[in-house]
Amino acid sequence: MEKPIIEIKNIGKKYNITHQRGGYIALRDVLMNVLKSPFNFIKNKTKQIAGFEKKEEFWALSNINFEVKKGEVIGIIGGNGAGKSTLLKILSQITPPTTGEIILRGRVGSLLEVGTGFHPELTGRENIFLNGAILGMKKKEIAKKFDEIVLFAGIEKFLDTPVKYYSSGMYVRLAFSVAAHMEPDILIIDEVLAVGDAEFQKKCLGKMNEITKTQGRTILFVSHNINAIEQLCSSTILLKNGKIIKAGPTKEIIGEYLENITPSEESEKILIPKTENNAFFSKISITNTENKTTNKIKQAEDFYINLELNVLKEIQNTDVSVSLKNSQGVIVNFSSLSDKSPEHLQSFTPGIHHLKVKFFGKFLMPGVYFIRISLHHPGTENIDTRDDILAFSILNSHGFRPINYGVGVVTIPNEWIL
Repeated sequence: MEKPIIEIKNIGKKYNITHQRGGYIALRDVLMNVLKSPFNFIKNKTKQIAGFEKKEEFWALSNINFEVKKGEVIGIIGGNGAGKSTLLKILSQITPPTTGEIILRGRVGSLLEVGTGFHPELTGRENIFLNGAILGMKKKEIAKKFDEIVLFAGIEKFLDTPVKYYSSGMYVRLAFSVAAHMEPDILIIDEVLAVGDAEFQKKCLGKMNEITKTQGRTILFVSHNINAIEQLCSSTILLKNGKIIKAGPTKEIIGEYLENITPSEESEKILIPKTENNAFFSKISITNTENKTTNKIKQAEDFYINLELNVLKEIQNTDVSVSLKNSQGVIVNFSSLSDKSPEHLQSFTPGIHHLKVKFFGKFLMPGVYFIRISLHHPGTENIDTRDDILAFSILNSHGFRPINYGVGVVTIPNEWIL
């Protein structure tokens, strides 16, 4: 029986956090403290040097165990701070674990941050050979793959330019191309691909599919792009607070992840004024059909988004829009004052204006949604836009959100004819 290409046994990573009293201290304050209380200053400094400051242990990862077979594509998902990047850095041998053991049966190529493994003063051409050497490739092997790498990265014109002059997108294109074409047994990729444009991301996903299916290589892929995870990964690991919550088939784990995204309890928010503008949003709230503020709406129940607009100086020919996004960032509903015709563009006089838009809940799947609001002159000027300003849940009639992932983004009434 073939052994797993990756074995992770009880991995943990601990950091010591030092807490110092007070915030930033200027040099003049330090000098004043020395002059006023020289003995106290010396005593405090002695405590710092001796290590008597208050310290706290933080476990970024705890009791991580899993195996990966050769040729598998494993997704790793979780919220910010879940420990995803820390895990990949340990697997890439950038940082050692505090506890546990890692067994890697193959050469590892990793793409964790923009420019990782590149020397800024060297050209793109020189960095390809440098990266290949780091991965353990011989010069002849690198030269054989050189033209493919350059073509995939699309940097022919800038090949002999130092990479410190590259944009972040060019950095990523070249870094991914090197990592994918140098034939490592294990390819580790962090969210860094999000820097590239949509076309390049699609190209990368296609390449990753190719190298796993035709070349049998193993990939660990961290991304907030749920669609990419579903498309590429056969199995997925869900991390939360440095621990594995669940691991299994990708569709099942994604459903679990989306079901556990919960918005804050806010159903009303006072907004920070943008006083440099002639008008700005000053308040937003969500109310149900009983006119009660809430961020938990039952499925099939209508609800309202209420906006308070503060106008300092008259504005004309403006539009106000509200967008609803699901937990994957997809806009599933959009409404604006000018929906029906350009005649609905509004003029607002100085003062406070209250706007209310009604949404029909029966079209929304159970889940978490985020609100984007915008005040603008169509096609010309954005006056005030607030993205993901408030979140709410659509619940089913029993008060919980069942797993609906994979059966659509909205519910639309249809008629069957037999």
